[in-house]
Amino acid sequence: MTPANPPPQKPIELTVYDLPSPVDAAIQDSSRTRAGRIRMLMVFAICAAPMLLSYFSYYVIRPQSISAFGELIEPQRDLPSIKVKQLDGQAIDFTQLRGQWLFVATTSGKCEADCEKLLYIQRQLHKGLGKQQDKLERVWLVSDDAPVSPLLVEALQGATILRIDPKALEQWLYPSQGHLLSDHLYLVDPMGHWMMRFPPNIEAPEAASKIKRDLERLLRAASSWDQPGR
Repeated sequence: MTPANPPPQKPIELTVYDLPSPVDAAIQDSSRTRAGRIRMLMVFAICAAPMLLSYFSYYVIRPQSISAFGELIEPQRDLPSIKVKQLDGQAIDFTQLRGQWLFVATTSGKCEADCEKLLYIQRQLHKGLGKQQDKLERVWLVSDDAPVSPLLVEALQGATILRIDPKALEQWLYPSQGHLLSDHLYLVDPMGHWMMRFPPNIEAPEAASKIKRDLERLLRAASSWDQPGR
Protein backbone atom coordinates (compact mmCIF):
# COMPACT_ATOMS: atom_id res chain seq x y z
CA MET A 1 0.00 0.00 0.00
CA THR A 2 1.53 3.34 -1.10
CA PRO A 3 1.71 6.09 1.56
CA ALA A 4 -0.57 8.99 0.88
CA ASN A 5 2.20 11.57 1.34
CA PRO A 6 5.67 10.07 0.48
CA PRO A 7 8.70 11.99 1.95
CA PRO A 8 10.34 14.36 -0.50
CA GLN A 9 13.53 13.00 -2.06
CA LYS A 10 16.76 14.90 -1.27
CA PRO A 11 19.15 15.73 -4.06
CA ILE A 12 22.46 13.84 -4.14
CA GLU A 13 25.17 15.90 -2.43
CA LEU A 14 28.72 15.98 -3.84
CA THR A 15 31.78 17.12 -1.92
CA VAL A 16 34.05 19.29 -4.05
CA TYR A 17 37.74 19.57 -3.11
CA ASP A 18 39.73 22.55 -4.22
CA LEU A 19 42.99 21.77 -6.01
CA PRO A 20 45.99 23.81 -4.79
CA SER A 21 47.18 26.42 -7.17
CA PRO A 22 50.69 26.07 -8.67
CA VAL A 23 51.79 29.17 -6.76
CA ASP A 24 50.63 27.75 -3.40
CA ALA A 25 52.35 24.43 -4.14
CA ALA A 26 55.60 26.18 -4.98
CA ILE A 27 55.45 28.19 -1.76
CA GLN A 28 54.86 25.04 0.31
CA ASP A 29 57.75 23.23 -1.41
CA SER A 30 60.03 26.20 -0.76
CA SER A 31 59.02 26.25 2.91
CA ARG A 32 59.74 22.53 3.27
CA THR A 33 63.16 22.94 1.62
CA ARG A 34 64.03 25.88 3.87
CA ALA A 35 62.95 23.97 6.98
CA GLY A 36 65.03 20.96 5.91
CA ARG A 37 68.11 23.11 5.46
CA ILE A 38 67.61 24.73 8.84
CA ARG A 39 67.34 21.30 10.51
CA MET A 40 70.50 20.13 8.70
CA LEU A 41 72.41 23.22 9.86
CA MET A 42 71.21 22.68 13.42
CA VAL A 43 72.42 19.06 13.38
CA PHE A 44 75.80 20.19 12.00
CA ALA A 45 76.10 22.89 14.68
CA ILE A 46 75.32 20.39 17.44
CA CYS A 47 77.92 17.94 16.12
CA ALA A 48 80.60 20.61 15.64
CA ALA A 49 79.99 22.44 18.93
CA PRO A 50 82.28 20.27 21.13
CA MET A 51 85.22 20.70 18.74
CA LEU A 52 84.67 24.43 18.34
CA LEU A 53 84.32 24.87 22.10
CA SER A 54 87.56 23.00 22.80
CA TYR A 55 89.44 25.15 20.28
CA PHE A 56 87.90 28.31 21.71
CA SER A 57 88.91 27.30 25.21
CA TYR A 58 92.49 26.59 24.14
CA TYR A 59 93.17 29.42 21.68
CA VAL A 60 91.12 32.19 23.33
CA ILE A 61 90.60 31.46 27.02
CA ARG A 62 93.69 29.40 27.77
CA PRO A 63 96.42 31.82 26.59
CA GLN A 64 94.96 34.51 28.83
CA SER A 65 95.09 32.37 31.95
CA ILE A 66 97.89 29.82 31.51
CA SER A 67 101.15 30.35 29.66
CA ALA A 68 102.26 27.65 27.23
CA PHE A 69 105.83 26.42 26.99
CA GLY A 70 105.44 25.81 23.28
CA GLU A 71 105.07 28.76 20.94
CA LEU A 72 101.66 29.06 19.26
CA ILE A 73 101.97 29.58 15.51
CA GLU A 74 99.94 32.47 14.08
CA PRO A 75 98.72 32.14 11.46
CA GLN A 76 98.62 28.38 11.47
CA ARG A 77 99.97 26.54 8.45
CA ASP A 78 98.21 23.64 6.74
CA LEU A 79 99.88 20.38 5.83
CA PRO A 80 101.15 20.98 2.28
CA SER A 81 99.59 18.90 -0.47
CA ILE A 82 102.84 17.27 -1.60
CA LYS A 83 104.16 13.78 -2.13
CA VAL A 84 106.38 12.27 0.57
CA LYS A 85 108.05 8.88 0.55
CA GLN A 86 108.15 6.02 2.99
CA LEU A 87 111.53 4.40 3.59
CA ASP A 88 110.66 1.68 1.06
CA GLY A 89 110.27 4.38 -1.60
CA GLN A 90 106.48 4.29 -1.80
CA ALA A 91 105.04 7.78 -2.36
CA ILE A 92 101.99 8.99 -0.42
CA ASP A 93 100.14 12.29 -0.17
CA PHE A 94 101.33 14.21 2.88
CA THR A 95 97.75 15.30 3.64
CA GLN A 96 96.90 11.66 4.45
CA LEU A 97 98.34 12.35 7.90
CA ARG A 98 95.32 14.49 8.80
CA GLY A 99 92.94 13.12 11.39
CA GLN A 100 95.31 12.75 14.33
CA TRP A 101 97.63 14.93 16.40
CA LEU A 102 101.15 14.81 14.93
CA PHE A 103 104.28 15.17 17.09
CA VAL A 104 106.92 16.02 14.49
CA ALA A 105 110.72 15.95 14.39
CA THR A 106 112.75 16.62 11.25
CA THR A 107 116.45 15.88 10.71
CA SER A 108 118.88 14.35 8.28
CA GLY A 109 118.64 10.61 7.72
CA LYS A 110 122.22 10.34 8.97
CA CYS A 111 120.91 11.18 12.46
CA GLU A 112 123.92 11.75 14.65
CA ALA A 113 124.01 12.24 18.42
CA ASP A 114 121.79 15.36 18.65
CA CYS A 115 119.25 13.80 16.30
CA GLU A 116 119.11 10.57 18.28
CA LYS A 117 118.62 12.56 21.47
CA LEU A 118 115.73 14.52 19.91
CA LEU A 119 114.01 11.35 18.69
CA TYR A 120 114.53 9.68 22.06
CA ILE A 121 112.90 12.60 23.89
CA GLN A 122 110.05 12.60 21.36
CA ARG A 123 109.46 8.90 22.05
CA GLN A 124 109.64 9.30 25.84
CA LEU A 125 107.22 12.24 25.86
CA HIS A 126 104.80 10.25 23.73
CA LYS A 127 105.09 7.24 26.02
CA GLY A 128 104.60 9.45 29.08
CA LEU A 129 101.09 10.39 27.92
CA GLY A 130 99.80 6.97 28.99
CA LYS A 131 96.34 6.22 27.63
CA GLN A 132 96.34 9.48 25.67
CA GLN A 133 99.32 8.44 23.54
CA ASP A 134 97.04 6.73 21.00
CA LYS A 135 95.76 10.19 20.02
CA LEU A 136 99.25 11.46 19.20
CA GLU A 137 101.35 10.11 16.32
CA ARG A 138 105.14 10.40 16.29
CA VAL A 139 106.42 11.58 12.92
CA TRP A 140 110.04 11.78 11.79
CA LEU A 141 110.50 13.77 8.58
CA VAL A 142 113.81 12.88 6.93
CA SER A 143 114.92 15.92 4.95
CA ASP A 144 117.56 14.30 2.69
CA ASP A 145 118.46 11.07 0.92
CA ALA A 146 120.93 9.85 3.55
CA PRO A 147 120.38 6.17 4.46
CA VAL A 148 118.60 5.56 7.76
CA SER A 149 120.10 3.02 10.15
CA PRO A 150 117.95 -0.13 10.49
CA LEU A 151 118.78 -0.15 14.20
CA LEU A 152 117.34 3.35 14.54
CA VAL A 153 114.20 2.35 12.64
CA GLU A 154 113.77 -0.57 15.03
CA ALA A 155 114.24 1.72 18.03
CA LEU A 156 111.56 4.06 16.64
CA GLN A 157 109.01 1.28 16.24
CA GLY A 158 105.52 2.78 16.03
CA ALA A 159 106.69 6.10 14.56
CA THR A 160 105.85 7.28 11.03
CA ILE A 161 109.06 7.91 9.08
CA LEU A 162 108.81 9.85 5.82
CA ARG A 163 111.28 11.45 3.43
CA ILE A 164 110.31 14.97 2.44
CA ASP A 165 111.73 17.43 -0.05
CA PRO A 166 113.76 19.95 2.00
CA LYS A 167 112.49 22.94 -0.02
CA ALA A 168 108.86 21.92 0.53
CA LEU A 169 109.62 21.40 4.23
CA GLU A 170 111.12 24.87 4.59
CA GLN A 171 108.03 26.41 2.99
CA TRP A 172 105.89 24.77 5.66
CA LEU A 173 107.90 24.75 8.91
CA TYR A 174 110.32 27.38 10.12
CA PRO A 175 112.58 27.45 13.22
CA SER A 176 112.91 30.15 15.83
CA GLN A 177 115.44 32.86 15.12
CA GLY A 178 119.04 31.65 15.22
CA HIS A 179 118.11 27.96 15.17
CA LEU A 180 117.66 25.10 12.71
CA LEU A 181 114.55 23.10 11.89
CA SER A 182 116.20 20.10 13.51
CA ASP A 183 116.44 21.93 16.86
CA HIS A 184 112.71 21.79 17.52
CA LEU A 185 109.74 19.48 17.96
CA TYR A 186 106.51 20.57 16.24
CA LEU A 187 102.82 19.89 16.86
CA VAL A 188 100.13 19.57 14.18
CA ASP A 189 96.44 19.32 15.07
CA PRO A 190 94.03 16.70 13.62
CA MET A 191 92.80 19.15 10.98
CA GLY A 192 96.31 19.38 9.56
CA HIS A 193 97.28 22.76 11.03
CA TRP A 194 100.81 23.29 12.30
CA MET A 195 99.94 25.15 15.49
CA MET A 196 102.85 24.86 17.96
CA ARG A 197 106.66 24.80 18.01
CA PHE A 198 108.58 23.73 21.09
CA PRO A 199 111.81 25.51 22.09
CA PRO A 200 115.23 23.98 21.41
CA ASN A 201 117.40 22.37 24.08
CA ILE A 202 114.57 20.20 25.37
CA GLU A 203 116.85 17.61 26.94
CA ALA A 204 116.58 19.35 30.31
CA PRO A 205 114.10 17.51 32.58
CA GLU A 206 112.25 20.77 33.30
CA ALA A 207 111.76 21.48 29.58
CA ALA A 208 110.51 17.95 28.86
CA SER A 209 108.06 18.25 31.74
CA LYS A 210 106.67 21.50 30.33
CA ILE A 211 106.24 19.99 26.86
CA LYS A 212 104.38 17.05 28.39
CA ARG A 213 102.12 19.49 30.25
CA ASP A 214 101.28 21.32 27.00
CA LEU A 215 100.49 18.05 25.23
CA GLU A 216 98.26 16.84 28.05
CA ARG A 217 96.33 20.11 28.15
CA LEU A 218 95.75 20.09 24.41
CA LEU A 219 94.57 16.48 24.36
CA ARG A 220 92.35 17.14 27.36
CA ALA A 221 90.80 20.19 25.68
CA ALA A 222 90.04 18.06 22.60
CA SER A 223 88.83 15.00 24.50
CA SER A 224 85.14 15.71 23.77
CA TRP A 225 85.58 15.13 20.02
CA ASP A 226 89.03 13.66 19.34
CA GLN A 227 89.34 9.89 19.08
CA PRO A 228 92.42 7.64 18.85
CA GLY A 229 93.58 6.96 15.29
CA ARG A 230 92.31 8.47 12.06
